Amino acid sequence: MTITVGDKIPAITFTQMTENGPEQVDSESYFKGRKVALFSVPGAFTPTCSAKHLPGFVEKAADLKAKGVDEIACTAVNDAFVMGAWGKASHADDAVTMLADGNGAFAKAVGLEMDGSKFGLGTRGQRFSMIVNDGVVEQLNVEAPGEFKVSSAEHMLGQL
Repeated sequence: MTITVGDKIPAITFTQMTENGPEQVDSESYFKGRKVALFSVPGAFTPTCSAKHLPGFVEKAADLKAKGVDEIACTAVNDAFVMGAWGKASHADDAVTMLADGNGAFAKAVGLEMDGSKFGLGTRGQRFSMIVNDGVVEQLNVEAPGEFKVSSAEHMLGQL
């Protein structure tokens, strides 16, 4: 079943690359007490994700925070090493937190996984964005296959 507006974010564990190496991030603690702009991409270093999706959130980070967002996070079904390297290569630095969903547990738990096997990607997360306020989904924007419109930073800014 796909997550909807008003639902609580499921309890799962992400992994984040830190200066000390990979560290576990509990979703309940991460989303508690703050407003998070979360977006999901099918894969780090893939064309649309690297040319438009992540850069849009990096560029609009200050605007999103000015509208009440406490944290911006990107997730993908990639390991923490890949997500960390992609964040560095994309100059995401302090603008976007890179949360690895290495086994696809989050994508599956929110019902937004996709089959990318015809592209050699296996099971991945769909392209989407959401505003999560204190662990509850306030906005959910799921892209149609092959599209990049409603999950963008610009679209999210219009929702805040």
